[in-house]
Amino acid sequence: MNSQHFRKSVFIVFSVLSVCVLLVMFLAYRAIFSSNVAIEDDRTEVFIPKKATVEEVAFMLKQEQILDNTNTFLWVARLKKFHMPSKGGRYVIKKGWSNNEIINNLRIGSEIPVNLTFNNIRTKQELSARIAQELALDSADMMACFNDYDFVRSLGFDLETAICLFIPNTYEVYWTTEANPLFKRMKYEYDTFWNDERKAKAKAIGYTPVEVMTIASIVDEETQKSFEKKVVAGVYINRLKRGIPLQADPTLKFALNDFAIKRLLNEHKKVDSPYNTYKYKGLPPGPIRIPSVLTIDAVLNYQHHSYLYFCAKDDFSGEHHFSKTLREHNTYARRYHRELNKRHIY
Repeated sequence: MNSQHFRKSVFIVFSVLSVCVLLVMFLAYRAIFSSNVAIEDDRTEVFIPKKATVEEVAFMLKQEQILDNTNTFLWVARLKKFHMPSKGGRYVIKKGWSNNEIINNLRIGSEIPVNLTFNNIRTKQELSARIAQELALDSADMMACFNDYDFVRSLGFDLETAICLFIPNTYEVYWTTEANPLFKRMKYEYDTFWNDERKAKAKAIGYTPVEVMTIASIVDEETQKSFEKKVVAGVYINRLKRGIPLQADPTLKFALNDFAIKRLLNEHKKVDSPYNTYKYKGLPPGPIRIPSVLTIDAVLNYQHHSYLYFCAKDDFSGEHHFSKTLREHNTYARRYHRELNKRHIY
């Protein structure tokens, strides 16, 4: 082979290799920096489980029709030495994002918070289940915190009052938040809610914040009418001041752990429980539900009056008759019981 043919061959080989290198560089560049998001909207959200592997994340993103090509995603992940398992969380992925942008977002753990909302909750079990639906934690972990005496004691509560930590509202928390940190976050929110003004009002009426919440929890169960809450709160505070048993039906239902009872009978009143306010004077050991903010403030600003009794109206409007004397109260009670019988509510 003469030198001219040799140079020609070298040129051809070099050209082919150059094309191959350029092609590889082009494909690598496209794999790293070109869009690999298949969504039509401007952005989408994804919830990545804790300790998910990179392969599991790729599969999940593909299954949810977010990722267009899993092979290039996994290749770029290896190239960038992106090791899992991940910390998990709620992440935003935007239209047009490349593998590089997706992986960088996951690597730095730029998860976004979720809105955690709870209200109208009666028991610790119900609250734990509700929160477990919203966050990546087990309801058993929530209950373990509720039942850990030393832990709730460190937050200033006991096993009966720990539920007071959870003031109904909407809170921004991370989806991966665990039970223990969540309780501590709620302690911060509790202290924020019970500001100097509210604490001063509680002190002025002679009760602690937890006692106010306990009264409010009973008031919430007694009436759904906002305009009645301050009046009902006044009835219970009048009875407490006079040493008269509260005789609150909702506390009896709580003691029986049966909230579906439509009509309480004398036999129900025999249950031996500190929550049975027919049997024991004073407040029960803690709230019988998570009270609403509206009702907490209604107790703090309760209506001053002379009523000691109230009874549901026999028109089943949800409103109540208020009485100063037992005789008057019994008149209303008989009307109500006659209507219960007429409606076959036993």
